[in-house]
Amino acid sequence: MGPICGGRDRAAAQGQLPRVRAADRRPGLRGGGPLLRDRNAHPPRWRSQPRRSALRHRQAAGADRRRDAGRGELDRRQTMNPPIDVVTGAFSYSGRFVAAELLERGRGVRTLTNHPKPGDPLADRIPAQPLDFEDDAALVAALTGADTLYNTYWVRAPKVGVPHTIAVDNTKRLIDAARRAGIRRIVHTSIANPTASRLSYYRGKAELEQAVQSSGLSYAIVRPTLLFGEGDVLINNIAWLLRHLPVFGIPGDGRYRLQPMHVRDHAALLVETGLESSDRVVDSAGPDIFTFEELVHLLRRAMGLHTVVLHMPPALAMLGATVAGRLTGDMMLTRDELDDLMRDILISHEAPRGRTRLSDWLRTNADTLGRVYASEVARHHQRPLKPTSEAA
Repeated sequence: MGPICGGRDRAAAQGQLPRVRAADRRPGLRGGGPLLRDRNAHPPRWRSQPRRSALRHRQAAGADRRRDAGRGELDRRQTMNPPIDVVTGAFSYSGRFVAAELLERGRGVRTLTNHPKPGDPLADRIPAQPLDFEDDAALVAALTGADTLYNTYWVRAPKVGVPHTIAVDNTKRLIDAARRAGIRRIVHTSIANPTASRLSYYRGKAELEQAVQSSGLSYAIVRPTLLFGEGDVLINNIAWLLRHLPVFGIPGDGRYRLQPMHVRDHAALLVETGLESSDRVVDSAGPDIFTFEELVHLLRRAMGLHTVVLHMPPALAMLGATVAGRLTGDMMLTRDELDDLMRDILISHEAPRGRTRLSDWLRTNADTLGRVYASEVARHHQRPLKPTSEAA
């Protein structure tokens, strides 16, 4: 019996059609198409799948959006409830610039002061509580919930009831209250070269640096040289004397040096160190160093004055400062301050951190500098809430 085949095979056997090979009818090749196909003529039928890199990119983008949303929520919460810092003496000279810098950066501010000023522009923005060193519980309560304590408290010169030793004890109580209240960090204002003098002012500053460092708190100690700017005492009153006296006396040879720091630069440095976490001890000094004689002549030229400037023995200069102090009802200069001024220690041995030059500042402020006498007594020694303490 012959082979069983279909009509197409019989036709092929008779030479009427070309024979189709068995291989061309393999399963899976529908319609018996050729095994090998032209890739360009027959594009693949599979569904394109996303690459892993693209998938990871979308996942990362989603994570970024969630993270940004979280940051936005955190920023919103911080805006509604900003971190709170405490500044001693926020209505005083340097303290007010520190408080203003913190407010500008979106921080909340409280102050401890014994000289509240209801008419001060900052008074409506800063809650004030007494700086009462005799009430430890009140100090702790006033500091509780705050992040950083900016301490500017000190006494310039001993007065009845508050020698430098008492100011040291008061500050130690404040440091201990900060520790008990859970303060994260303390930024303490010291002075340049605190161990370079044996006088009580510098001894007290050096002792307090040790107290801050041994407190167990995160800390920054900032050592200013000589501050100038709106509302300062020393440079303003030198200018006042140059305006009102025919002769200005320079104690000694006048070659002892000063390195003025603008008070706004100083405040910014305090806040910058307060926002950090590492322990630091830094100088706060401006970009220029002057001898005292150079400083006096710079002020005289900037104000367009012709005051005669003479050198005189320190004792005679001190006598003149004492007489001027009695006439103004103020403490113009103490003997300790004069000795330290002539000791050449109001300079820094570090790179300057201030940017404002006194000469540049004088170009826009010489007309108002020294027009009004800046009274130390009126600023700090008015009757406080507690008679045994004061804010810087």
